Amino acid sequence: MKSLASLNKYFWKYKFYLIWGIITVIASNLFTIYPAQIIRTALDMIEELLSIRQLTSGFEIQSSLMNMINRSLLFFGGLMVGIAILSGVFLFFTRQTIIYMSRLIEYDLRNDIFNHYQQLTTRFYRKNRTGDIMSRITEDVNKVRMYLGPALMYTLNTFVRFVLVITAMFSINPKLSLLSLLPLPVLSFMVYWVETIIEKRSRAVQEQIAKLNTFTQEVYSGIRVVKAYGKEAQIRKRFEVETEIYREKTLYSAKVDAVFYPAVTLLMGLSSILLIWVGSEQVIEGVITIGNIAEFILYIGLLSWPIISIGWVTTLIQQAAASQKRINEMLNESPDVSFPTESEEIVQPSLVWHSVSFTYPDTGIRAIDNLSFSLKPGQKVGIIGPAGSGKSTICQLMMRMFDISSGQILIDKKGIETYRKEALRSVIGYAPQDVFLFSDTIWGNIAFGNPNATNTEVEEAAVFAVVADNILAFPDGYKTVIGERGVMLSGGQKQRISIARAHIRKPKILILDDVLSAIDTETEEKLLKNIQQYRKENPDTVVIQVSHRLSCIQNSDLILSIEEGKLTESGTHESLITKGGYYARIYEKQQAESLKPI
Repeated sequence: MKSLASLNKYFWKYKFYLIWGIITVIASNLFTIYPAQIIRTALDMIEELLSIRQLTSGFEIQSSLMNMINRSLLFFGGLMVGIAILSGVFLFFTRQTIIYMSRLIEYDLRNDIFNHYQQLTTRFYRKNRTGDIMSRITEDVNKVRMYLGPALMYTLNTFVRFVLVITAMFSINPKLSLLSLLPLPVLSFMVYWVETIIEKRSRAVQEQIAKLNTFTQEVYSGIRVVKAYGKEAQIRKRFEVETEIYREKTLYSAKVDAVFYPAVTLLMGLSSILLIWVGSEQVIEGVITIGNIAEFILYIGLLSWPIISIGWVTTLIQQAAASQKRINEMLNESPDVSFPTESEEIVQPSLVWHSVSFTYPDTGIRAIDNLSFSLKPGQKVGIIGPAGSGKSTICQLMMRMFDISSGQILIDKKGIETYRKEALRSVIGYAPQDVFLFSDTIWGNIAFGNPNATNTEVEEAAVFAVVADNILAFPDGYKTVIGERGVMLSGGQKQRISIARAHIRKPKILILDDVLSAIDTETEEKLLKNIQQYRKENPDTVVIQVSHRLSCIQNSDLILSIEEGKLTESGTHESLITKGGYYARIYEKQQAESLKPI
């Protein structure tokens, strides 16, 4: 229950529903136990009237006694119907308060988890699988809701009914009550045994569900690769293995339930046998009446479902505890990067990197090693280097996706860590190397950079990214739904839509992380002209462009050559050509390839 204690704040928030739920549970159970007392009274009264009828055999009073019996039966029958209706009404209100409360808490919990996910940094998503993250906000929250609703409702109902029924039984005959409840200690041990087993298995089942979600999500995301390599049969076998593990774990819990419920029924049957055996002797001795026997049998019947439900409720609680423990693990994660709540805005984006080093905390890889450079407002820096040299890391550090290990990054002469998250990232337009598009319309993907954008602004961004003609060629134009991760688009179209998304923000710092790699030479030339024109119209804009194609960066004010996170050479295109280093070698190679006959 320690894991579930974190839900108490939600109970406090919706305490009105919880209090009314408790009241309606008590009222419903009061009207549930009254019929047993009515039946006792009716049987005793009818038995007495029948005895009188036998004693007055042959007298005219017999017809009056029969009329009295008939009227009594009608009265008690009507009373039973009325009480049943009242019990049903209060049961309805019980569900309308407690189950409704559980849905409200589920809504809050799911939103709290999602908002917390939003606050976590890139490191969290690097070390956790997407399927596992999804499982905690879907499957695990559903398990917790079953505890908040049905499990809580039946627990309250069981406790209240036990108190009312056992109080009524002991008020009639303590000895008979003890005999009737004799099997309960055995039942308590069974519940403990079941609870111990289920707690262990529930977490294993939830973890296996997360693995299944991760596996299927990866397969469907990469379905084109699976089909291209003809691996459907191999994937199906792997899926069967995972589902077989899930089946075995769930069947084990089902076997426990299969033993528990018949055992409960057997124990309740033994209670009834003891009751009738001992009760009959006490009726003969005149200690109790036949009505009392009937009342006790009904009381045991009223306890049957609550006792049986203990196993089910225990399962729900243990599953919820396992799920909430997994949720708490995520909620206890804290962002690696913290931002101040207040800061000045970025006015002129001058940029200074001073002896910056960065090591990825989860892998220990030193991606940036003592890097220094500076840009004035309006300048462009081009970055080149072999794969894995740290180029994309530079782009991510600019947005504080990670905190640097040492050194200092200054924007507008102030440390990057002094800016609010909104103040920093609102001035940045970022087109990542690994282009990600949402399963939305083309319009929605471009406008993601500026949700308040007008149709004109979206169209202007598409023109800037040289993708407008491609968009208009689709039957639905900008309203075309592009599928998951932009599956309907080519690589070059995805990259240009990503550039349009960055441009629509009218950024003061434009970061292009090798997003021209899938674009043909003619389109590339148009795009570079548009970027140059944007710089002229916005003279303070800083452009950071990463590329393996030197034609994209050779007009930069500063070019950085990065190898293994270290700055090996820097300067303009002309100065680097004369140095004969990495940049010059790549330039000569690309020039030779462009002249090579096809």
